[in-house]
Amino acid sequence: MKIIIAGAGSVGRYMAEQLSKFGHDIQLIDTNAKEVARVHAEGGTVTGLVGDACEISTLAKAGAADADVIAAVTGDDEDNLVVSLLAKQEFAVPRVVARVNNPNNEWMFNDMWGVDVSVSTPHLLTALVEEAVAVGSLVKLLSLEHGKAGLNEVTLAPGSPAVGNTIANLKLSRESVVVALIRDGHVVAPTPDTVLHENDEVLLLSTGDADEDLQRALIGPR
Repeated sequence: MKIIIAGAGSVGRYMAEQLSKFGHDIQLIDTNAKEVARVHAEGGTVTGLVGDACEISTLAKAGAADADVIAAVTGDDEDNLVVSLLAKQEFAVPRVVARVNNPNNEWMFNDMWGVDVSVSTPHLLTALVEEAVAVGSLVKLLSLEHGKAGLNEVTLAPGSPAVGNTIANLKLSRESVVVALIRDGHVVAPTPDTVLHENDEVLLLSTGDADEDLQRALIGPR
């Protein structure tokens, strides 16, 4: 798979290193010649290109027309949006991933700007902290399809209507499915017959507006 990464900072280089281990063809782009030189100095299969990924000519030189994925992960949200838009509109790249630096800008990272998947580090860290300290609350860990779907987590509190019930007995709507449990520090692959325990961390994939359904089944009355 051919992957172009715009931004050869610490995030971009780490992504390139990890993805190259799976045999992908990785091309890094950055305006900073020193960062690109570091890529070449580290060896491996990752190649670097000095240039502005916000310019069509640079993306064309990097081979965007043949790319399977373009990831815009610079430290500038405006640049990431421009790269995403060019990738989708000018080169019809199938998958465009963009990094959100300022959470106040997250609303712009949608299909109108060519973004298929956006990752907001501040929001993700906030959700992970909340997940670590919240019991009996619905925590959204990850937003998918621009908010149309999401990965949610609930730690079952004492008195939760789900405790002692099987997953099948929760009678969740078709918009929600339990994808994993974390019990005593271990991941459990759930089945319909899995009985839920107090302090289980329940991970659910939900589409649409399923909050009320999850509240009823896993948390109880407000």
